[in-house]
Amino acid sequence: MVVGVVAGAAVLAVLVVIGLFKMMWRVAEPNEALIISGSKHRTEGLEEGMGFRIVTGRGTMVLPGVQAVRKLSLDLNETELHVDCVTHQGIPLKVRGVVIFKVGDDFVSIANAGRRFLDQQKLMSERVHNVFAGHLRSIVGGLTVEDMIRDREKLTGQTRAACGTEMEKLGLIVDSLQIHEIEDPTGYIQNLAMPHAAAVQRDARIAQAEANRLATEAEQASYARMAEATRDSEILQAGYQAERDKAGAKAQQAGPLADAAARQEVVVQETRVAELEAHRREQQLQADVRKPADAQAYEKRTLAEAERDARISAAEAKAKETELAAAAEATRVKAAAGAEAEATKARGSAMAAATRATGEAEAAAAQARGLAEAQAAKAKGLAEAEAIKARAAALAENQEAVVAQQLAENWPEIVRAGASAFGNVDNMVVLNGADGMADMLAKALTMGGTGLGLARQLLQSMNQNGQAGNGTSPLNGVVPPPAQKVPIKED
Repeated sequence: MVVGVVAGAAVLAVLVVIGLFKMMWRVAEPNEALIISGSKHRTEGLEEGMGFRIVTGRGTMVLPGVQAVRKLSLDLNETELHVDCVTHQGIPLKVRGVVIFKVGDDFVSIANAGRRFLDQQKLMSERVHNVFAGHLRSIVGGLTVEDMIRDREKLTGQTRAACGTEMEKLGLIVDSLQIHEIEDPTGYIQNLAMPHAAAVQRDARIAQAEANRLATEAEQASYARMAEATRDSEILQAGYQAERDKAGAKAQQAGPLADAAARQEVVVQETRVAELEAHRREQQLQADVRKPADAQAYEKRTLAEAERDARISAAEAKAKETELAAAAEATRVKAAAGAEAEATKARGSAMAAATRATGEAEAAAAQARGLAEAQAAKAKGLAEAEAIKARAAALAENQEAVVAQQLAENWPEIVRAGASAFGNVDNMVVLNGADGMADMLAKALTMGGTGLGLARQLLQSMNQNGQAGNGTSPLNGVVPPPAQKVPIKED
């Protein structure tokens, strides 16, 4: 029984001790500081005789009824700035910003803040706003609007520097100070920005116009490429369609084309066979007909040319023989005529009979020679032309010799022509006796001299005119002079 009572008392005592410990033990949270007052304590970093102790981040023993424990928040605090300011230029502005601050983590800051805001922590933001508003008005009063607009960091730095000492005395630190907006009730900033805004607007319009132009060009180029692509696509489609149509048409015509090709091949082969047959026939005709005919024609032509050359040679030889014979005969007759002329003077009347007989003989001989020469002239043809050319050349060199040759060749005809005047005379009475007969014969014989003069005249006329008026060369013959009348008395 006693043991139970003792045990119960022990447990109760333990419970009482635990309850008292819980009541006396205090723990500081990470975002708070415990300020313990009611006994004399010395805190590191603080002056002695402060009368309170600061505990952060750990637990401590507090005697209830002897010591008092209060908490100071270490959280961040924020206060908005709405300050009406006037610049150095006298332009009213409204500055809008925000200040983020907290109690410092060191014991001095905590002690300063505890002394000032331990029971007025809700009024901490208002106090900070008042501090920053005063300094911000002072700083803005020394700046121009342009400075504030162009360099807000300068405004912020000066403000933090001006408030730093006071915030340190309050045990506070500024984590951030931001100037959000500067309002201009008078429109100064707006007017100040108008030239720049106009320039910017102008540049914007120019840039927009340039962008529109580039966009238009790009769109046009894109449309052109689209049209080109469409065209190429349509061309390709048309080409494919044409190929399909061509293939279809070719497929439809494959049968007829094959038949036509087969028939064409047959026709080509038949044509080739016909050409070969024609060529064979042509070769056969060449061998059987043309070559023998050419050989026969060549043989006949050769024989004819040989026969013609033989006839020409024979005619030339015969003409040469006749020409030599006629020349010899003419020489003989001339000599005989000369002899007869000499003898005529001596013989008298007998000369007439002899002359008649000689004339008849000469006429017969001349007639025979004329017939022979006429026959020879037919064969002389081609040789005569060459002889005429040769005589013409000789005539140009020695006219007398050629005329004498011609007279000698035609002397029988000349004599016959001179004697023809006595051919139809039956009885002739010669006056003057022998002298009359000699005179008559001499006149008849001198007809040759008249022929020689006529021939010379003809040659001279040919040399002047190139050809005789009647178209006959004087070398081809001698024109006898007109017959002279002889006084004849008939019984």
